[in-house]
This record gives sequence, structure tokens and C-alpha cells, in this order.
Amino acid sequence: MKKPGRSSWVANTQHVQPDGKIRRSQLITTFGAGAMVDLVGDAVVIGGLDYWQGDGMEVIAESRLCASINARRRSQGLRELRTDAAFRAAPVGDDQQARRGHGIQAVEFPAWFVCQNPECRALVRASGGLERKGDHYLHTCDNRRSGAVCVPVRFVGACVRGHLQDFPWVRFAHQERKGERCERPKLVLEEGASGDFADIVVRCRTCDSKRPLSTARAKFAMGDCDGGRPWLGNEAHEPGCEEELRLVVRTASDAYFSLVESALSIPPMKELALRAAIDGVWNMVQTATAASIGPFRTIPDVRHALEGWSDAEVLAAIDARRAGTPVEQGPVRTAEFGQFMAAPEEVPGTLAPAGQDFFARKLRRDRALPAAIERVVLASKLREVRAQVGFTRLMPVSSDLQGEYKVVPAALALQTDWLPATEVRGEGIFVRLDEEAVQAWEQRPEVRQREAELRAGFAKWAEQLKEPPEFPGVRFYLLHSLAHLLMTALSLECGYAASAIRERLYCSLPGDEVPMAAILLATGSSGTDGTLGGLVDQGRRLLGHLRAAWDGGVLCSNDPVCGHHTPRGDLTGRLLEGAACHGCLFVAECSCERFNQYLDRALVVPTLGCDAGVAFFRERP
Repeated sequence: MKKPGRSSWVANTQHVQPDGKIRRSQLITTFGAGAMVDLVGDAVVIGGLDYWQGDGMEVIAESRLCASINARRRSQGLRELRTDAAFRAAPVGDDQQARRGHGIQAVEFPAWFVCQNPECRALVRASGGLERKGDHYLHTCDNRRSGAVCVPVRFVGACVRGHLQDFPWVRFAHQERKGERCERPKLVLEEGASGDFADIVVRCRTCDSKRPLSTARAKFAMGDCDGGRPWLGNEAHEPGCEEELRLVVRTASDAYFSLVESALSIPPMKELALRAAIDGVWNMVQTATAASIGPFRTIPDVRHALEGWSDAEVLAAIDARRAGTPVEQGPVRTAEFGQFMAAPEEVPGTLAPAGQDFFARKLRRDRALPAAIERVVLASKLREVRAQVGFTRLMPVSSDLQGEYKVVPAALALQTDWLPATEVRGEGIFVRLDEEAVQAWEQRPEVRQREAELRAGFAKWAEQLKEPPEFPGVRFYLLHSLAHLLMTALSLECGYAASAIRERLYCSLPGDEVPMAAILLATGSSGTDGTLGGLVDQGRRLLGHLRAAWDGGVLCSNDPVCGHHTPRGDLTGRLLEGAACHGCLFVAECSCERFNQYLDRALVVPTLGCDAGVAFFRERP
């Protein structure tokens, strides 16, 4: 990662060591385009995709994910992705041959610095007379000959649309002068010992105006956002933003929320496979008609490509290809759910073919399992492609039950027609609950009452959003909580760290065409660590892990406080969970799809303070 100079986006080809290093997988999550990052002696914002260059940016193919994202981008009026190169991996760095123009460019941000001389504490712009020496800026204080080190200020301004700008220090410090202008403002940032916002004061030495930083947290105290997007270049402002500008700590968790969508690489459905076969011989069959399709089939390449398809099917697909009609693939997770449900029964001794991205077999029912578990599918080969579609600030955005984001996120680039992505190869266990048992459980009066409490908390949380998502339903809380309990139990036996196991939820709403109630627990670490076979092997011992999960959920170390918690009328802000905390359900955020939200172990197992009738597993499996 290189900064392209101190105030420009110009790159050269000199061999120079990078200013920082970031793992490729983190470039679509924590430190993606537009994220603020602290370096050893500086602070930067990661440049947009237009400034990602160099070796190693290989294309990652996943047609289903591309089609899903493009369908939504069309409806939002956004530029569509290239179908042949929709996703690319981040560039690979080389410490031995590091040079500008190879890697990811970052721009220095913020532009304001604080002098570390305790007798000075001047608040100065980098372009306002600071001297660069080595990795630091130096400030010439009034009371010392040598320069004092300056560090980037911790506070910036941002809005919920993702815009970013320097905190308006001069305007903020003089706001109480009511229009009177200070001719030569000289600001200092005075911080108390506590570090609390009330103890941080911005003062002007010229006119002695001062104001505590705590007042910036009041509604509309900082004015409107100016639409700044420094990660996209100097000319990338979006004027006319009507959102409120808010105070943000650069390193705070609410400064950047990456929006990542993913899809498993599963065998293509019939219509998609036929379209792919036709694309391969399109230059030969594009003029085919009902009268000429027979002769076309005598061509060896065409005969091989269209083998198994009738003339009517081929002609219909050719007509659709001519008209530019895309193949309707359906929702991503519904298709994956159908693929797992169609997995054949396991045959002892059968191995996954080499080079295959998906291989799953249904576990024989002669294994001891509770009646509420309809089936278990062991997937010894999985490939998941994860792509960042954008990001938000200040408020996280929830995806729908298909894992898709309906909001228009902050832009990752101005010119590119691809998205940053990574692929993970691993293994997993697919567990489907009995649909009749789930529906009967949803109709219990106790469950309906608990759902009303969860819905009330969700409604309270959604009041602060302009476009709140749909309530996921009590079924989702059940599946999500069960997944967390099972992940914790499995991690003790399968050989993978708890953070290396990731959940994938398959849930439907009442009235959906395909009822779904299943979870996939898969290895979530890239590289060979995800294919050791330990997780699949533990799927054959699922009953023991269900019992361990049941035991771990019945009693929490924070009971009775945890067990008695309900989101209805909660004053602590825990509006998206019931009986859930770090002592029982919370897992590493890289393992959870929902930031440890939408959890309630009372829906899975009996807990203190809740009616036992709420639990799906009333008794130990």
C-alpha cells in the first residue's frame, strides 16, 4: 500500500518500500476502499478501486453472484459489472520489488494534525507550515527551537451516506461568535486526563473563542455534509448531500461497515448450463433456425456441446441469447438450498472428484439424530466467493434473508466495472430442521409472545433508519442462535479454531414459495486450512455436538441477567437480541453474518426466566 505523494494521486516507478501492509482478505472487509487506516507515522484512507494496480489481480469467476448483483444494480441505476470479469482479487505486494504503481494507493487523511508538545497543542493543517521529516510532521512551536512531532487528529466528519471530510475545526471553534470573523485563527486542542469528549476543548488563541467537543455530538451541531469522497480522488465530491454531518473517531468501529455478498459455487441449473454450452459455440450456431439446426449438429464441436439437449430447447436458448434476455437464476440462497436438498445419499468409500468445486452427500439416516433434524448433508468440497459491493458509515445495514443489500451503498470507484473479491475453499455441514416441526413450534402461544417481544425491540431499533429492513421473523432467531451454539461446540473437537468456522443461514418468511429452515457451518479461512476434513468428520457425530450445544445454552455464566433479558422496553440499546451475551452466544464477528445480532438462546433451549415452551429443543437431544 503506497501513498501517492502527500497531496496528489500521481504515481512513479521508483523502487520504494510500501507505507503499510494489509492482508488481501481484509481489503474487502475491515480495510476496504474508503476505510481509514493508521500507519506507523501517518493516517490514510484506502484509495478506491480506480487506484488498485499491479500484479495478482486475477479474475474470480462466479456467474450466479454476478447476475444477482447486476439485477440489483440495474434497478438502482448503477453501472453493471462485466460478466466476464466481475470480480477480482486485490493486487499482491512484493517487498523485494516494491514500487509505486503496483499495489493500492492511499491518500493522507485527515489533513489536520495536533502538536504533541504539551505546552503547545496547536491544531494545524499539514499544508499550513508543517515540516516533513522522516515519518512525521514537525511543528515549530513558539517556545522551542526544534520542531515538535505532530500526529493526525483523531476526529473527522462523516455522514450516513458514507461521505467523509475533515472536521470543520475553525467554524466549530468560532460558532458562538454569531457571524463575527476571526481574522487569524490559531487553534489548539486541549485534552483532559479522562479523554472524555467533555474534557476536549477547541480554543482559538487569537480571539479566545472555545468550545468543548461534546457539543459536536448534538443533533445538527456540525451542519450539513459537503459530500466529500477523498478515497475517489480530489474531484469526487457529491454536492448537494442533505445528510447531517456527524463527529466520528477515525478508529471507531462505526467509521466503516463493509457490505459483503457471497455465493457458493454450485453446479449450474439446466437453463444456465445450456446457455453456457451455446456461448461456447455461438459463432457457429447464432444463425441456426428450425430448418438448419439439424445440419449444425453434424459439426463435431456443436454436436459435443449440445449433446443431451433437444432441438426445441436449443432454439429457445438461441432466441433468448439473440434478444439479450438473461437467464433467471432465482435467489442465490434458495438455489444453494435446493442443491443441498438434492444431494444423493452417501456411499462409503466415495471420494470427491479432483478439480470439483462442490461435492456434498446426504448422511444416512441410520445415524442417531433427533426427530427435529430432517437431514444432515456433508459437503467435503465447497467454494465460496465473497465480494464487497460497497460500505456504509455510522450505521450498519442488514442484508435480507438471501444475503443481499437493498440500499445504495457508498461507491468503491468511479470508473471500474468490477468489484474486489476473495474466494474460500473449504468444507461444511448442512443441517436442515424438520419443516413441520418448525411450523408447529412457530404456532405455539409462548413462541408467538416471544416473537412479539423481539419484534417490538426490532421496531424500536428500526426507528433510527430511513430504510429499515424487514423483520426476519422468529424462525431466523432460532436458526441463528442454533448456529452459534453448534459452532462453539464443534470448535472444541473439529481441529479448527472457533474463528475459522463460519455460518450461512437458509431461512424463509411465511408464505415464501420454498420453505427453508437450515444452517451451513463451513470453514471460513482461505488456503489449505479449510480443507483438512475435520469438520465433515464431526458431522457424523452431530448428536454429541447437539447435546454439547444444548448444555452450553441452558445455563450462561451471566444468568440470571442474560436469561431474563428481553428487547421490549430495553434501555441499554440491546434491541436485536433476547437471551444472548458474550457468555453464551456471541462469537467472533468473522464467523457471524449479522454482527452478533438477532440472537436468542431461549428459542433453542430452556433458559432461566423464560417459559420452557419457547424452546425448540425442550429436552436434551
